[in-house]
Amino acid sequence: MKFLFEQRRILAVSLLLTLAACTTPPKVTPTEPVPVTPPVTPPVTTVPATPPVPPPKLAPITNYSQAYKLGSYADLPGWANDDLREAWPAFVNSCSALRNKSEWREVCANLRNVDAKESSAIRAFFEANFLPYQVAHLDGKTEGLVTGYYEPLLKGSRNKGGIYQTALYAVPNDLLTIDLGSVYPDLKNMRLRGRLVGNKVVPYASRADILPFLSGKELVWVDDPVDAFFLQIQGSGRVQLDGSGETIRLAYADQNGHPYKSIGRYLVDKGELTLDQASAQGIKAWIAKNPNRQDELLNANPSMVFFKEEKLLDPSIGPKGALGVPLVPQRSIAIDPTQLPLGAPVFLSTTMPLSSNPLQRLMMAQDTGGAIRGAVRADFFWGFGREPGELAGRMKQRGAMWLLLPKTFEMKNN
Repeated sequence: MKFLFEQRRILAVSLLLTLAACTTPPKVTPTEPVPVTPPVTPPVTTVPATPPVPPPKLAPITNYSQAYKLGSYADLPGWANDDLREAWPAFVNSCSALRNKSEWREVCANLRNVDAKESSAIRAFFEANFLPYQVAHLDGKTEGLVTGYYEPLLKGSRNKGGIYQTALYAVPNDLLTIDLGSVYPDLKNMRLRGRLVGNKVVPYASRADILPFLSGKELVWVDDPVDAFFLQIQGSGRVQLDGSGETIRLAYADQNGHPYKSIGRYLVDKGELTLDQASAQGIKAWIAKNPNRQDELLNANPSMVFFKEEKLLDPSIGPKGALGVPLVPQRSIAIDPTQLPLGAPVFLSTTMPLSSNPLQRLMMAQDTGGAIRGAVRADFFWGFGREPGELAGRMKQRGAMWLLLPKTFEMKNN
């Protein structure tokens, strides 16, 4: 215990020295990412251990962007036709996390008076209690990228052997984490990850070099290294165990501190795929044709996700997102929490994957992701299994978003 305490003390001192020159972090303006199918990665933004890169400042709820414009429900395409009964369970989930916050207390208390069996009653509730703000980038543009994600199912075993040669790992014992917000409030929700070498904190190993640090932390062994990689990209998934047939959930636990890098973008930059081909399906097809380059491609993403095992008590309930509540298929999205408040209702107007058919519905901002950056940017949770996976892998659509805030909120600069 004394040794562990000394480790923590050295870590804190070294971090404070590293951060001493960063009292006023530069403002970072979020930009729209390259339109390659990105994943949902860990719920907390991460940076390499040294030196820390200051994040965009988390804006207060009263000033998310001077570009957001107050509108009316008549501006929301498809609002009147959306079956809001499907969105209600997701909103109830959001309130379970937000109801003790002063800004949400009143509106969440009022939901008990709503007849959840009537879409018209739910619509009247939102129209009476919320105001819609169209989300825009700082340049005023109101369209952005909408991608998709899902919860996959893999086949695995408790033991290595036969076809089960690829491990999914728990958090390594020597991974050190510090909440930078405890030192600098402007760095709230930023965590520094590394490991202690002597009296210095160094970045944790990248994907290419990490295996020697993970011995003994294997949770399960699965039959496909590519599927294991994509499960990390999704952030959580299920594994059906050989022999017993039991299905377990692997939930996100932590990450090695390296930023997510898109392997689709890597293939595009190398001239191996076009942007249109760089879907999950296209990437898997490329690997099948180039098996000798598989490790090169996967290691192009230095980020490594660690998991914790959860019993799957109710298969109908989705994995928990960054808000800490279960995601609801086709009613939960991942957003950039520096641009939108986590937990808030968001009306999304986009199209179905590889289609011009409208997809217009009320969603709840209940998750985040390492590749989800910018104001008009969403990752649409499709659900569990093969069909949601096909839809998620092909989804790279343009879309518009309206943030619904309780009328008691004050939105400045509008």
